[in-house]
Amino acid sequence: MKKILNIGSLNGDHVYSVPRFVKAGETLAAETLDYFPGGKGLNQSVALSRAGACVFHAGKTGPDGTQLIEWLREAGVDVSHIRSDGSVTGHTVIQVAPDGQNCILLFHGANFELERPHLDEIFPFFEEDDILVLQNEVNDIPYIMERASQKGMRIAFTPAPFEAAVRDFPLDLVSWFLLNEIEGGEITGEEKPKDILRSMSARFPRAAVVLTLGEDGVLYKDVSGELSHGIYRVQVADTTAAGDTFAGFFIANITAGKTPAEALRLASVASALCVTRPGASSSIPTRDEVERAVLDLV
Repeated sequence: MKKILNIGSLNGDHVYSVPRFVKAGETLAAETLDYFPGGKGLNQSVALSRAGACVFHAGKTGPDGTQLIEWLREAGVDVSHIRSDGSVTGHTVIQVAPDGQNCILLFHGANFELERPHLDEIFPFFEEDDILVLQNEVNDIPYIMERASQKGMRIAFTPAPFEAAVRDFPLDLVSWFLLNEIEGGEITGEEKPKDILRSMSARFPRAAVVLTLGEDGVLYKDVSGELSHGIYRVQVADTTAAGDTFAGFFIANITAGKTPAEALRLASVASALCVTRPGASSSIPTRDEVERAVLDLV
């Protein structure tokens, strides 16, 4: 089994249930407050592990991040490459509306305090054709990509949250892009999903592109052709970790030898199960749950 290294964020999510999103200049009373382990990095590591992958998480927390590290360990993730000597652990403030939609305020904290000596100590533990998973919630991503490429690792990249600097990353080193319409549009300048897909493939012909479209499902393109998959209709409770669940299950299955069509299907089922539950990483299903649900969801 190939090893998957995720150099990613570790956040504490403060989730407020609200009747609607707060407006500028307004004070709005929240109905409930919950705390969940989160961050796109942590969420994707949990999803990878629950999908059956051999996953190692690398990153940084502050001294207050013990709970996040323990959560990953309990999820079956190797945490030996996490340091807890940062200033303060990254965290978010998340508003969740009655229809399950959310908006998120993110503070990077220790996630943006990765240092190159720490990063250089990580890569000797991995080999050619192992997989590096990245999101845009840690610092020094170009250096991380270049070190992984020198090692011969394959890179799966989620360019979220998007910022203009992403366009200057060495994106030609990426093997799999997992992105939504907004991120794809920012990279390509296109607006229509099909145009985004084709532009991404033209720019990065060696990469597979997974373009998620919300209620319109997902499009996929690689050198062998194009695929699409719709969504499964479920009762939505919270969409917070849906994209990370999809990404983790897709990467785990595609690197385990599943066809792109089967990986898209399993990732879509996993994402559907995720949104029926509250919270971020706590809402991510297991591989067994997904395999059972494959027969029930239509």
